[in-house]
Amino acid sequence: MINTDDFAKRLQKVIDYYAETASSFSDKIGVQRSSISHILSGRNKPSLDFVLKILANYPEVELYWLLNGKGKFPSQPQESNVEIKRNSETPGPTANLKSESADKSIDKIVIFYKDGTFKEFVKG
Repeated sequence: MINTDDFAKRLQKVIDYYAETASSFSDKIGVQRSSISHILSGRNKPSLDFVLKILANYPEVELYWLLNGKGKFPSQPQESNVEIKRNSETPGPTANLKSESADKSIDKIVIFYKDGTFKEFVKG
């Protein structure tokens, strides 16, 4: 049995970690805003569908951690913010990354979309 109060605390931790509001979080996972409010307040217990929507949209959230607090969160470190910008000399986006070694440079960037497609940008 899930402890509703502890689940609500872990859910709030996920929302805070991604700097979301309850409203933006509900929009992202595709549930009504009142669902988030009711779960956070302890009024309602989370449904399986609700939990699966969180896991589908936030892969760093581990199932066992979310349900019973065992495991870790995030399961992998959140990617660092990468500034993507257009450069008139290079077709497609380029990235400004701080590298530990000055001899490293970006050769290719691949963006994977949720629908299974991808776009590749090659330095050229």
